[in-house]
Amino acid sequence: MAANINNIRQLDLDGKRVLVRVDFNVPFNDDGITISDDSRIRAALPTLEYLRERNCRIIVCSHRGRPKGKVDQWLRMWAITSRLARLLKMIVIQAGDSVGAGVVESVEGLESGGVLVLENLRFHPGEEENAPEFARQLASLADVYINDAFGAAHRAHASTEGVARLLPSAAGFLMERELRILGDAIDAPKRPFAAVLGGAKVSDKIGALQNLVGKADLVLIGGGMAATFIKAQGHAVGDSPVEDDRMEFAKRLVDASIGQGDGARMLIPTDVVVAEEFAEDACVQTVGVSAIPDGYRVMDIGPDTARRYAEALGACKTVVWNGPMGVFEWDAFSQGTAAIANALAELEYAATITGGGSTAEAVAALGLADRMTHISSGGGAALEFMEGRELPGVAALALSR
Repeated sequence: MAANINNIRQLDLDGKRVLVRVDFNVPFNDDGITISDDSRIRAALPTLEYLRERNCRIIVCSHRGRPKGKVDQWLRMWAITSRLARLLKMIVIQAGDSVGAGVVESVEGLESGGVLVLENLRFHPGEEENAPEFARQLASLADVYINDAFGAAHRAHASTEGVARLLPSAAGFLMERELRILGDAIDAPKRPFAAVLGGAKVSDKIGALQNLVGKADLVLIGGGMAATFIKAQGHAVGDSPVEDDRMEFAKRLVDASIGQGDGARMLIPTDVVVAEEFAEDACVQTVGVSAIPDGYRVMDIGPDTARRYAEALGACKTVVWNGPMGVFEWDAFSQGTAAIANALAELEYAATITGGGSTAEAVAALGLADRMTHISSGGGAALEFMEGRELPGVAALALSR
């Protein structure tokens, strides 16, 4: 973690009112009522328990979904508050709003060690607008601010950036761990250091590619974006979506990796799983990259590529992975992602760090989460960190008084 950012241990917290920004934007089952994965809530427990031990009055705040500044009954925090109460084994109070007289009254009524959860921050347009008045209202509820929401640290919102400028602030345990592990992996990795990048679009990963190609020893390409790199090698890719405006960028990376020099060696699929249409039950073939049929599209890396990637990863001491190798949600196109996950799980003496979002979902679905060194709680935040970009929610902690 950056030396100029306080961590939670460095603040005088005894008996204080503490506003804690968490990322409780958890997934729900199809009924919209029951939580399907509470790992983000569990990840915040060490920080909340630490504050309770210091007799703090704890005000928890988070967003949920994208209500666009309006109240959405389906995006209220009640179910999350109920799950938090069960995990903390205590009564947790649910506020009716995130600011206002009623919330002030609820905070004043909190006992030492008590926990109050504010209503969905994004019900107010001032949250995403980082409106100074909304930030001021949030800050007025507390004496101290703790940011433990790495998953929202790439957003310059009132609760992640604005409040930190108004109160003594620090990183919670989850935030601290994310910054330390990701920072060490990218800036001071044990070598060989590999980056595995997948997902649908090259444009989504340009920043990470540019940053990691200069730092990693090995870059492995998969997912839908592999079609752009395959085409950059001169192969036809059928009906695979490609980003022609990124073709020159992809070609430069491919050419540079062949010459290597000071750059990373890049591995691109040599065979792929293709389908006639983007559908779970589509007609499927496994073909070499020079034989992708017209009318078909790339849906996963092929078995030979998966074996080659797994073998290359076997020698690595640090691996950062962001983005699945294919449409892993469908069985026919899940084998490439499973191969990478299993290869990382077998690395006994390596640091294996997976980005959040769909990568984390895939690892969890395979039952391999506990065999990774670290699964980031932030998809977009982890990706921007890999790009070498400054995260507003982290930068604001350095500027806080």
